[in-house]
Amino acid sequence: MALSSTNTAAVDFLKALVRIPSLTGEEAAIAGFVEQHVRRAGVDVLRHEDNVAFGIGEGDDTLLLNSHLDVVPPSDDHPYDPFEPVETDGVLYGRGAVDAKASGAAMTTALLSLAADGWAPNGRLLVGLTTHEESGGTKNGLQDLRPNLPSLSAAVVGEPTTLRPCVAQKGLLILKIHARGTAAHAGRSHLGDNAIPAAMTAIQQLEDLSLDRADPHLGAPTATVTTIEGGEAHNVVPEHCVFTVDLRTTPAYTHDEIAGLVSEAVDADVEVYSDRLVPCATPEDARIVRAARAARPDAEPFGSPTSSDWVFLHDVPTVKMGPGPSNRSHTAEERIDVDEVKRAVTVYRDLIRAYFSRAA
Repeated sequence: MALSSTNTAAVDFLKALVRIPSLTGEEAAIAGFVEQHVRRAGVDVLRHEDNVAFGIGEGDDTLLLNSHLDVVPPSDDHPYDPFEPVETDGVLYGRGAVDAKASGAAMTTALLSLAADGWAPNGRLLVGLTTHEESGGTKNGLQDLRPNLPSLSAAVVGEPTTLRPCVAQKGLLILKIHARGTAAHAGRSHLGDNAIPAAMTAIQQLEDLSLDRADPHLGAPTATVTTIEGGEAHNVVPEHCVFTVDLRTTPAYTHDEIAGLVSEAVDADVEVYSDRLVPCATPEDARIVRAARAARPDAEPFGSPTSSDWVFLHDVPTVKMGPGPSNRSHTAEERIDVDEVKRAVTVYRDLIRAYFSRAA
């Protein structure tokens, strides 16, 4: 099949994916559709729950291209039915068109077109389309799928980056900081110890903490107090006040290290509320980065402030790279340029070939 026809097929496949409302936890229908589509092309499929993986080639050198099937619920004021793809003036509208069905459609089409060309990698090429990415909860499709896959040598995560290679992304560490006091009647406040001023002191101590070790692509970590709660009644001296700290982290620190530094800095109890979304980075001389740059020689690597399923590949050299701009994700105006979907197929094909050529 000519490459132009292949690239057009990716757009048709994307439209079919957008038509399936695959909210997080409701991915069975779209997983079944993808499975049938790939099997019709003569490629074997692994189905694990509603996660779909398929590939070509054999060997220990395994490259995974991963994106997610689920989408967030529709926003208010979509210009069209969010689950009816509408193409107008070279732009395709629909929920998931950018985040991240365009990546999945282009990755799938790239693999199937290489298989149809009779091309075989010097190793194993896999595409994995997975569930529960958008929820951010304890269940994650890629995390569930990985034990069923061979050991991975490298990966590409399909998220909207306008096809620029992202080589670092921030993590998320959430801390709950508990200031303690002693309860008393507000009319005899001298008999108590108010936890709210203690929390204010701890907040100032946190503000004074320096996390100045910088990542070359992401800069320094940031710490933001996002919620505070204290007191039970207007006439009781509060004995407990807790505030939440949202830390956007970088590979320059581990989460354990930051939690320790915060514990040393504040006169309060520090609880690690969530630390599973670790920061990720891949050296620019890694083979997968060189392959991505060979596919996009005009695009400089960059760092992303947003998290993705890369956190479940943090032990594997990985780049995040997909069509569309991330600022259209989750919006009523979610849309993607049709030409960029077509271009993504070519970019992924070139990246795959460069990676397996070992010359990248």
